[in-house]
Amino acid sequence: MKDSKINEEYVEKKVTNIKDEDVKLVIENEESISKKLSNASPLRKYAELGKIMFAMLKDVKKGTYPNVPWFTIASIVVALLYIFNPLDLVPDFIPGVGYIDDLAILSIGMGWIETDLHKYLDWRLANVENA
Repeated sequence: MKDSKINEEYVEKKVTNIKDEDVKLVIENEESISKKLSNASPLRKYAELGKIMFAMLKDVKKGTYPNVPWFTIASIVVALLYIFNPLDLVPDFIPGVGYIDDLAILSIGMGWIETDLHKYLDWRLANVENA
């Protein structure tokens, strides 16, 4: 419980410091982040979610999906940058526990923005059907 609170405070602090340059960095490193999500067995279940987050970021950046709270964008960026960084709270190369912190950060961020992700998916489905 205490660790969960610490992780949530850590994520919240990081989210408030995200800048436009960080969004650009995530988009530029999409391939590496997606590869890590797909290849690290503890993170594999988040690979599809990662694709959705990248698509949402790109649509926001292009202006085709407006009115997304900055907090949502920043939460996605923090989660994906954290996964991208091999030198995080628990280094990824430590067998058995190396991805625990990645999973915690991703889970916390997703909990905060789940509603916005669902809205985005509904919007995307409607636009694909109308295209």
